[in-house]
Amino acid sequence: MGTDTARETATGATALADRRREQRGWYFYDWACSVYSTSVLTVFLGPYLTSVAKAAADADGFVHPLGIPIRAGSFFAYTVSLSVLLSVFVMPLAGAAADRSGRKKPLLAVSAYIGAAATAGMFFLDGERYLLGGALLVVANSALAVSMVLYNAYLPQIATPQERDAVSSRGWAFGYASGALVLVANLVLYSSHDAFGVSESTAVRICLASAGVWWGAFTVVPLRRLRDRRSTRAPGSTATGLRHFVATVKDMRRYPRTLSFLLAYLVYNDGVQTVISQASVYGSEELRLGQSSLITAVLLVQILAVVGALAMGRLSRTYGAKRTILGSLIAWTMTIGAGYFLPAGSSTWFFALAVGIGLVLGGTQALSRSLFSHLVPAGKEAEYFSAYEMSDRGMSWLGPLVFGLAYQLTGSYRDAILSLVAFFVIGFVLLSRVPVHQAVRDAGNPVPARI
Repeated sequence: MGTDTARETATGATALADRRREQRGWYFYDWACSVYSTSVLTVFLGPYLTSVAKAAADADGFVHPLGIPIRAGSFFAYTVSLSVLLSVFVMPLAGAAADRSGRKKPLLAVSAYIGAAATAGMFFLDGERYLLGGALLVVANSALAVSMVLYNAYLPQIATPQERDAVSSRGWAFGYASGALVLVANLVLYSSHDAFGVSESTAVRICLASAGVWWGAFTVVPLRRLRDRRSTRAPGSTATGLRHFVATVKDMRRYPRTLSFLLAYLVYNDGVQTVISQASVYGSEELRLGQSSLITAVLLVQILAVVGALAMGRLSRTYGAKRTILGSLIAWTMTIGAGYFLPAGSSTWFFALAVGIGLVLGGTQALSRSLFSHLVPAGKEAEYFSAYEMSDRGMSWLGPLVFGLAYQLTGSYRDAILSLVAFFVIGFVLLSRVPVHQAVRDAGNPVPARI
């Protein structure tokens, strides 16, 4: 009896050590790819691509890709939306293929390095090459979306139900810490570009390209530590994978509470991701702030998002993930509403807005991911997370479209930013109506003590 107990204890300790090793490797993909979300999507590409589009615009301020008249100031937002249309087709195929084959890691490697290469290629975005910038953005965003489907699908496999809030929060914290570290280097290069012997435009392009190099370099860590699990499902072709995804969408009707949470998440996270991707455009175009002020603001967001992600992870232990997320949505609504009234030329108030965003950003995202992981039926992680990912990491399509249309129709970025409040209000109402305890039971998963 004693020998058996000792053997079980040793086996349990080994399993725990292996799980911790995978978790640490898993954190590093957030460390790798979050620099793209921060330096490229949030800080540099929006204002820079907008300036490139304006350089190519006609006398009325319009560019004409494929003969379609588009206000140059809306081009970046429309391109983000277009990237989602491609992602809608690609993510389900990747998710179905991963679940059927059990081989998430090779697909993660392919998507990560396609995205990293496209991002590194942004070094060549200069002059009037706005179409090149748009194309690289579509490829990088789509590749990021696919890689995040596969990355997120590991969470239920590497963390027990009781661990997921903490593990998910640490992953986001790693990502925001990485973004902050690289932004410091970006700020030094951009602010002192003359001392480095490069032009302002070249400094921006170096910052863009370096995010791709960082992404590719640190992706090696999760690829070495994560392991694939044998699939219990029959293999199928790519076409079968697409048909299976359609069947999965229909299958989600069997889990209406999971579907209700996903709908709420898609709405409020659409607002979150649009704020992330469009805040720098709002700061530069409407508030007339310089690039150094924008970098400093985003650096504040990154640092405080680490604190916020960990703090909200602790709050969830007391109040549960759902209540904590609902509280964050109230904070989002108040913060973005206040953003409408920011005076032009005042970096101080823009920094205050950044503080408000940073404190709720990481926690909202981390707890949403961990909460959803409890609502996914076993064996369908990648496919369900492909639907989840359609609104994550700047992949939202409706928010940027609404933002772009608001500017297209009014010519005011203030009206555009105010339009995003609706996403948080509607998301709050939808999430408050989801009975998460029953949703976890319906999915066949154990219910944590606090959720």
